[in-house]
This record gives sequence, structure tokens and C-alpha cells, in this order.
Amino acid sequence: MNAPPSTPAGTAAQAPAEILSVTRPSPLLEPQLRAAFTLHDRLHESDPAAFAAVAPRIRGIAASGESKVSAELIASLPALEVISVMGVGYDGIDVAAARARGVMVTHTPDVLNDDVADLALALMLATARQIPLADHHVRSGQWAAAGPLPLARKMSGARLGIVGMGRIGQAIAQRAAAFNMAIAYTARSAKPGLPWRYLPSAQALAAESDFLVLITPGGAGTRHLVNAQVLAALGGSSAERGILVNVARGSVVDEAALIDALERGVIAGAGLDVFADEPRVPERLRALPQVVLAPHIGSATRATRQAMADLAQANLAAHFSGQTPPTPVPECRGHG
Repeated sequence: MNAPPSTPAGTAAQAPAEILSVTRPSPLLEPQLRAAFTLHDRLHESDPAAFAAVAPRIRGIAASGESKVSAELIASLPALEVISVMGVGYDGIDVAAARARGVMVTHTPDVLNDDVADLALALMLATARQIPLADHHVRSGQWAAAGPLPLARKMSGARLGIVGMGRIGQAIAQRAAAFNMAIAYTARSAKPGLPWRYLPSAQALAAESDFLVLITPGGAGTRHLVNAQVLAALGGSSAERGILVNVARGSVVDEAALIDALERGVIAGAGLDVFADEPRVPERLRALPQVVLAPHIGSATRATRQAMADLAQANLAAHFSGQTPPTPVPECRGHG
């Protein structure tokens, strides 16, 4: 990686490092960035001429988990040393291009595990028990006018398949165990030492699952991993059709195939926190009453977002003070 300066940013010996934000800065992170660095907020998008003037001096990028940092942008920043992602996912960052230039890439794993796992269980329950529909039934007066809702789906004791068994996947499994669910998973390989059954593919897992929860990384390797064939398999031979929950990335699901499966009753419902083209959600998906929709809120609690902001700042501060950042992405570990 490029050699960091020998003195911290902002000391008398050296002016503050100049940082480009490629996303709207979090209000929990922005004050920290402005206090420690010279921050250029999306200047590459708002004022290309001004950006061209400062580009040779920009040494860091502040990004979110949804940001795109292309090879072209990296190439336009000759002094770039570090990209700090406030988020666990970084599939929008061209890490190969960064590494080829000696640029460190960091992210904020672990601090959001609990919130994402909590939301996965919430979406499972909300979809199975039709909570949003039930709420509307009461508020609209339909309970008194039309009587009770149709019977919902039991979650306790059901079969749960988890696609992706990293730290968040394990946190989901631990919570699901309290519901006496039969848990299985698929991942790139079996995880030695885990008590849950491993299956070799998403389709094989879906065929043995009543609930299929997605928490695998995004990117080209998992694009449309859940396709029409996987959706058709979901629920297997069970009398009740399966439920899909996605707290991973929208790209993991073939969204057109999902809408078709929901409209035709191939699956019973879906709980979705992520979408293919956020924040644009297809009207056909929004019209389906058996779908619970959330606006990408997996880590959206104040405590967790503050921890993410603090870690994103700590990664930048460590780099510019000559230390190894606390949480480089796996591809950059050992290359500080």
C-alpha cells in the first residue's frame, strides 16, 4: 500500500489530508470527517471542474456500503491512499483496481451484526404473521366491517435455510434456535464446528426450507443466485409454500422472477429490506399484500450507525497516523 505520512493529519507538521466523499455523508460521520480532514462532499458529481483542480491532492475516499467507486475514479486520484466504507458490504468498490494502485480499502464489519439479524427475524415474523396487513385491517375498520383475517403462518418449529453463514448468518441462526427452528445453510463451503446442516447449493437448501433468508455478500459472484428455479424449490414438498427474506443485497435475487413467483403463488410471501434498483421498487412488488417491504434499514439504529461512523473514522485516522486500520476488507488484510 502507499506509504502513509509519518505525522497524523492536522498536526502543525502537515496540513489535514483531503478526503472525497462519494456519498451523502452520514450526519454521525460528517462532523468527524470535517474536524480531522478537508472534506470535498461529492465534488466529482457537483462540480467536475473544481474536482479536477483538487483531484491531485485527494488522499482518501469516504464511502457507504451502497457507494460505487470505479477503477476510473480511482485512476483519477493519483494521491489516493485509502477508501473507507461505512458499511459491511463493499461490492460497489473496485477493490482489484484499488489494490493494483496500492490503495487500502476498509469497511465496518461486526458492529452491525445484531441489528441485521434482528431485522431478519422481524421480517420473518412480519411476513409469516401478516403484521402489516393485520395493522391495516384494524386501522381501516375492516376488522369490524369484514371480520377476522385469514389464518396466518406459524414460524416456530419451521425449517429455516440461511444463504450465507458469516457472522450475521450465525447471529440469525442463534436467534432462530430460540424459535425451535430446524436450521440449515449454504455457503461457498461448509463451516467446520457449526452445529447446523450444510447443503451444497441455494436450490438444494430451498427445497428443504420453509423460510429462506439471504445474507450472502453481493457482487458478480452472487448475482441472481436466487432465481426462478430456487424460488420454485422453496418449501419443497411442504403443504405450505415457502417465504423468502432478503437482508443481503438486491442483486442476489432475480427480482423479475421473484415478482412472478409471488404473483403466481409459487411462494407464500417475502420480506425484503433490499432491492435491485434502490430506492426504486417496482410497482408490481409494492402492490403485493403478502410482501413486507423495508427501505434498507438493516443497520438503521442510532447506536449501530454511530458505531459504524466511529469505525469508519478510526480506519481513516489509523491510516493517516501511520498505523494499520482496524478493519481492512479481506482482500487488503496483510497489505497495510
